This record gives sequence, structure tokens and C-alpha cells, in this order.
Amino acid sequence: MDTRGWRRLRDVPLFARLPDADLIALWDGSVPRRYAAGEVLRVQGAPADHLLVLLSGSTAASAATANGRVVRFGTWSGPCALDKVALLDRAGHTATFTAVGQCAVRAVPRARFTALLDDSAAVRAHVLRLLAAQARAQQERLADTVALPCEARLAAWLLDAAAGGGRVVALPGSQQGLADLLGVTRVTVNRALSRLRRDGLVRPAADGRIELLAPELLALRATAERG
Repeated sequence: MDTRGWRRLRDVPLFARLPDADLIALWDGSVPRRYAAGEVLRVQGAPADHLLVLLSGSTAASAATANGRVVRFGTWSGPCALDKVALLDRAGHTATFTAVGQCAVRAVPRARFTALLDDSAAVRAHVLRLLAAQARAQQERLADTVALPCEARLAAWLLDAAAGGGRVVALPGSQQGLADLLGVTRVTVNRALSRLRRDGLVRPAADGRIELLAPELLALRATAERG
């Protein structure tokens, strides 16, 4: 038994309140996986037979609409549990998850995870509260996407992406990926980035990333458009 690795699960919000014995059981019953940049972890609609626990790295989530358009939901960074809803409703994965850089994952069998929910009312209540909080946050982000101009949405996204530390942000695939995420065209995103660069708020960095030069002013740009 790995006497140290299981402690990494403690940093995953979904498992934060579990006793050590449950964390050890989850770790021992899970399968380690590693993914390189660009590799697909799971495909939209595929059966969700494992809970993917992202220990390190980031993944981008996207889905195809009925008319063939690709919609990007955002980027998730470890430690976190991916697509919990798909495990609970058995309707297949809600999105396609693609690695952004190197990712380390533990795949927990669905039966082991659901048994944990069935056996512990406290764990079940914690999971429901977490899902409710995430649903509320997603609804608020959707409201912002509909109501705010592109430049304000872009500024808010850059600040959120940099919240984990550092001032250099990787785009979700490309400017087109960012446009899909914000619900606008690539040309609109390009123009918004150009204005932020012109005003000295951001500048291009290596590998197509964006460096935030003035986060405080960028925050004002993100909120000023709210009126």
C-alpha cells in the first residue's frame, strides 16, 4: 500500500472531509493514469464508469452541439474531481476533457464512489452541497457571459485563470478556443486582446500565453462594464 500518495486526495474538495480510512480505500481501489498535452481523458457521451480525480495539471472541457459547433465550458486544474454529475446520472460524460499540459489522474470505479455515498450521510450531504455550489457558480458565470461585453468577459476570464498564482495565463487551446468559451467570434476576441495590449494591461508571452501586466487595472476593466 502506498503510505503517502493517498494523502493527495485530501486536497480534492470532494474528499476534503473523508476519514483517512476512506481516502486510503479510494486510493487503493483507483487506477493511476497520466496524460500528455492534447490527449483526451474522456469523450462526451461515453459511459462514466470511473470518477476522474485530477491530481495535477489542467484539462479543458468542450462539447459539440447538434449543429456541429464546439462549445468550451472552461479549464479545470487539479486537484479536483471531474464530471461528477455524469457519475451520478449515468447519462454519459457531459463533455470531452482534453489535457492542457501533463496531467496525473486517479480513476476511481463508479461502484466504489457510489458505495461511499450510500454508506455515509455526511459524505452524501457534503457532495450535494458541493454540487449545488458549483451549479450556482456556473449559473452566475453564464449570466455574466450573456450580460457583459466581450472585453469585460475577457478581463474577468484572464483574472480567474491567473487566480491560482502567477501572471502568465495559457489560452484554452487558441484564440478560437477562448472565443468559444466566451461565446463570441475569434475576431472579437482578437480585437479585445488588442485593446488590452494597447492599454498596457496585458502582453504576449511565450507559447501563445498571455502575461497580465496590471491585474488591478484589469479588474477595473472587468467590472466597469457592469454599470
